[in-house]
Amino acid sequence: MEQLCYKCGQRVEEGVPFCPHCTAPQIRVVIAEPPALAFAAATAQDSAVLPASQTVPVLALPMQWSQAFKPCALAALVASLLMSLGLNPFVAMFVVGFLAVVFYRQSRRGSVIKLATGAGLGALAGLLWFAMSCLLEALIVVLFHKGPELSGELAKTLQQASSQTSDPQMLALFDRLKTPSGLEFLMVLCLLLAFLASLVLGGLGGWLGGATLGRRDKT
Repeated sequence: MEQLCYKCGQRVEEGVPFCPHCTAPQIRVVIAEPPALAFAAATAQDSAVLPASQTVPVLALPMQWSQAFKPCALAALVASLLMSLGLNPFVAMFVVGFLAVVFYRQSRRGSVIKLATGAGLGALAGLLWFAMSCLLEALIVVLFHKGPELSGELAKTLQQASSQTSDPQMLALFDRLKTPSGLEFLMVLCLLLAFLASLVLGGLGGWLGGATLGRRDKT
């Protein structure tokens, strides 16, 4: 068989290394495409076809606490409103954590929340709920002058508790708590316990929210 010389166009028999008319080489070497360029081209083509939700793994996206603040604050506000309508404070602490996970998932659709992340969201929401509740109670006490009323109710509770025991040491402890300094100490202690309870129960609510919604995502 014959083929045309690429340089002079004369017919040259196949297998001849050089053209007998212009001495141009007739053997060509085909260089394969570099693997890196081929991989880059294939990746660019795939990324152009696939949506962003499939090209970036959802589980690899870390939670940003700046984005978590808004849903946690909204959950704390809703729980505070529910408590003002008669919801038990301890139930509100638990509910605020669950709502934080729900609102966070709504703001970041398609994201999967792990149990530790849900517990963190719940604890943050519980902290914000505690701050809102303390601020609201402080405003009520200042605006409506309910400080003496609260102190009187606390002293009445201590009196009822002291009447149910005959232990001299317990009676002496109740007598110290009935003093103004004792009542202040008791109020601070109650605030500290409420703070810890809001973190723990809020974290448990967020953990339950992450477990429940995560199980729903898998089904």
